[in-house]
Amino acid sequence: MATNVLRRDDSCNDDIEEKYEDAVEKVQITSDLDLETCIKETMVALNLFLNNHFEDARERMAPCAEFSMYHALGYSTIMYCQAVMTFDLADIESAIQTIKKALVLCSKKRKKVSMLSSLSKVAGKTNYVDLTDEEVHAELIYAECLLMRALLTFVQDENLISFVKGGLKIRECYKVYKECSKILAQKKWQSEAQRMHFESGVRMGVGSFNLLISLLPAKISKLLEFVGFSGNKKLGLSELQRGSDMLSSLRGPMCSIFLISYHTVICYVLGVADGDIDLASRVLQPCLQNYPNGAMFLFFAGRIEEVCGNIEKAIVRFEDSIDSQQEWKQFHHLCFWELMWCHVFRCDWLMGMKYAERLCKESRWSKATYTYLKASFLMMCDEQTEETRAHIDFLMGEVPKLKQRIAGKSIPIEKFCVYKAKRFQDQNGHLTLPALELIFVWNGFSIVGKKPELLEPLLLIVEKTLNQIVANKESFSHYMDDYCLALLLKGVCLQQRGMMLQAEQCFLEVISNEKNLKHDTFLVPYAVVEQAILCLHQERFEDVKNFLQKAKKNYKSYLLESRLHFRIHATNLSLQARQNSNSQESETSTSTPPGNVTPQESFSPNNVFEDELLDQIGSLKVDKGECLNYPANENSEFVS
Repeated sequence: MATNVLRRDDSCNDDIEEKYEDAVEKVQITSDLDLETCIKETMVALNLFLNNHFEDARERMAPCAEFSMYHALGYSTIMYCQAVMTFDLADIESAIQTIKKALVLCSKKRKKVSMLSSLSKVAGKTNYVDLTDEEVHAELIYAECLLMRALLTFVQDENLISFVKGGLKIRECYKVYKECSKILAQKKWQSEAQRMHFESGVRMGVGSFNLLISLLPAKISKLLEFVGFSGNKKLGLSELQRGSDMLSSLRGPMCSIFLISYHTVICYVLGVADGDIDLASRVLQPCLQNYPNGAMFLFFAGRIEEVCGNIEKAIVRFEDSIDSQQEWKQFHHLCFWELMWCHVFRCDWLMGMKYAERLCKESRWSKATYTYLKASFLMMCDEQTEETRAHIDFLMGEVPKLKQRIAGKSIPIEKFCVYKAKRFQDQNGHLTLPALELIFVWNGFSIVGKKPELLEPLLLIVEKTLNQIVANKESFSHYMDDYCLALLLKGVCLQQRGMMLQAEQCFLEVISNEKNLKHDTFLVPYAVVEQAILCLHQERFEDVKNFLQKAKKNYKSYLLESRLHFRIHATNLSLQARQNSNSQESETSTSTPPGNVTPQESFSPNNVFEDELLDQIGSLKVDKGECLNYPANENSEFVS
């Protein structure tokens, strides 16, 4: 089959094309493939996929997916990626059916458990040594497919039953990964290569589960602990790092992708912008060497430049990612989103609007959000014509009509956009600093604050608007709401500028006006958290605790509440890390040897026994707060 992919530099791709020229030949279908051959075939497909040959990768996996569990995994993963990018119901259903078949195939190859074996398992005497390589790989693949199936369950139907089913699947997946971690610690391997592929998969699963669960706000994590989930951020990052070091393994590149995503995206969108960018850059470099035209890795290269404030370089990288492939246009939308913000950070409102318009036309995610973004950026343009103002009015009127539900829930950012669009109409076509408010909501000031040439123009806009509000108080129907919004934005700009005293005065004034706000009640809890972050930078740890507690306990039912709770949790994690760091510096004699896990992070034999016993009686409640980790085994080199 022929390939036709746009490339930035054909000369640099000669080696890549030669390396994979055999991969695009017609696949010979045979049902007697051994495990090693299947893994090699799947690695070829992975390399094709990461080099933008998406359809070639799919067609290489599909013919053997009926009888090879690794081909089934590869085919299911490709179908899953397509489904989550398009959000098309037909693609989602097709992916679900593909994953179901893969699960059935894995179940046939998993170890059959007899009654005697089941009783031995309850007694904590499971023998992992006798498992064949194929059986243990079947366990791992079953967990991976089950997780994809669970995630698609959440978006397939809009009812409570779907959430219950998805939650139970994730719990089962979690338990299978626990079993895989025990297998890794105890099994004697016939093939070092197959051990490496298995180990990278276990580290990917253990790492991603621990990391993602650790990011959840306290009220959610407590509920998850009740049914057996618990996450450890440090352990999660460590496992993903170790998995990414095995770049030649099947799941090594995926570990790298998860790790880079956390440090460059999640930390900035849901956290306090404390991602380790140096580490992300180091992890990314070998990926770019192996996949120089890989759209995904070019995107991450752009994201690294963006969060460092190197906007011009970021724009080039994102455009390179777009030009690198034309097969999956949906992947372009990620780049359009980042390009939109890059131009907005430069106060190029018109270019930001154009990318929002393109997303509105092509992306299925949230047309209401894209439409509000378009209108907000247009409102920031100088010298608006009558035609422009009429178009803004039209866009704001469309926002409420475009609101949708995903997985049975309204998207929080859509609620915010709809609310603001209605405010625009109620205030006769006026909103205060809507684009800068969106930058704040998406935590963009942590990026523009890296470069004075980006921050200063935004601060000037805020100062000018604040002066206008104070000078024309009677012309603002919601004076205090508009004033506090501008004051909060000023405080954020000053904090990024290093002017902490002036920033604190802004935040405290917003907080003091709590009872005077009529509509934008979310400004107060957000100001409280900004004050907590400011105190964290100054190492006023008791003040941080007090402000975070106030933000969690004193405010309910405001806009973007769940988003703020993620930031509260992230700030609390940063607080704990700094306190632990200070404590370790003063207690160097009690340091833990590198590569080992502290005692509270390991499985307790009693907890394992209780877990297995509860499994036998069918209870949903397992040992509270047990962390997905490797069991201690003095004979194993894989103890974490």
